[in-house]
Amino acid sequence: MGGIYKMRIIVEKDYQAMSKKAALMVASQITLRPNSNLGLATGGTPLAMYDKLIEMYKKDEIDFSEVQSFNLDEYCGLKDDHPNSYHYYMYNNFFNEINIKKENVHIPNGRAEDFEQECRNYERSIKKVRGIDLQILGIGSNGHIGFNEPAESLNVATEVVNLTDETIEANSRYFDSIDEVPKKAISMGMATILKADRIILLASGENKAEAIQKTVSGKISTEIPASLLQTHPEITILLDQEAASLISQDELSADCHFEICD
Repeated sequence: MGGIYKMRIIVEKDYQAMSKKAALMVASQITLRPNSNLGLATGGTPLAMYDKLIEMYKKDEIDFSEVQSFNLDEYCGLKDDHPNSYHYYMYNNFFNEINIKKENVHIPNGRAEDFEQECRNYERSIKKVRGIDLQILGIGSNGHIGFNEPAESLNVATEVVNLTDETIEANSRYFDSIDEVPKKAISMGMATILKADRIILLASGENKAEAIQKTVSGKISTEIPASLLQTHPEITILLDQEAASLISQDELSADCHFEICD
């Protein structure tokens, strides 16, 4: 690449190619460090990445038996077996198909009796295993990561957060009605996310293009939480062509590598 870059922006031709690249990067991490601690995301964007990791596992190309996982967030109030809980999402779309040990899976408890204690315990569980080696992120159309929503100030550590109307509306497609969408969630804070050794941010589709442009524009603002990722020493942003459509290479800093794949 001709230098050391803090941020790599890789543009793949479409969603499937982007997802394959992401899966290969996760597999490489686990191959090099079988007991890796992975930070995992939910939502529509990572689904194909998880599918491709499952395919690799079934071909004996990857082994999750020593991996520990830590999810970014969970809705408050939903039972683990609720079809829209992130517990259900992770087991239904990934964990049930691989050989990760149940005791190595960490997801915030959205039904905790004491949410403040649950947040403290979650932070301790991450610190206990020396932190996250590779964090996978998605991004909201308003620039949120995890459930760190645009605001004048952002949470440092894992906390209970109020979801914005925009996020509630965006997530309502997964529920029978918008009234069923939880209004609060437990989410890793920005400092927790930024402490990961490596970060991969995934974004697909035209509706994410503006958020991506603001994330990499060279300006940092809590109104675009993802823009804080520019301060991380090793981040890769994987995009399809639609999500990358508003990026101006003139705005990118000198320590950013921009790559368009065939």
